[in-house]
Amino acid sequence: MAQTKRKRRTKHRGNAAGVVTARGRTGGPVKAPDPKQRNRSSGAERRAARYDKPPTWRASAQRAGLTCVILFAALMLIPGPKHDVAAVGALTVLAFAFYVPMGYVIDNALYKRRQKRKAEAKQ
Repeated sequence: MAQTKRKRRTKHRGNAAGVVTARGRTGGPVKAPDPKQRNRSSGAERRAARYDKPPTWRASAQRAGLTCVILFAALMLIPGPKHDVAAVGALTVLAFAFYVPMGYVIDNALYKRRQKRKAEAKQ
């Protein structure tokens, strides 16, 4: 009889409720961790490092620009009479001029508050 080349299949696992218990590791020896992954920090550490950077006008302008693009699209898609592109554009530019300094002031206040709490926690 000819021998088949099919891989062996594992048994059906699980009980009547559908719960499948995980088997232990069945593979070969454990490989050494990748140097890139070993130095990788957790999400909480990266978030904390991002919050430790002072706010910038550039980041505020980018955030305001994205918001204004969404605002422009939303205003153009509102059903009703035909919209004047120039008027919607002017409103979007006005919103951008308002959002940039407002976003910077809010970011700066939150940054100062975080730094103050961090200093209090160290003492």
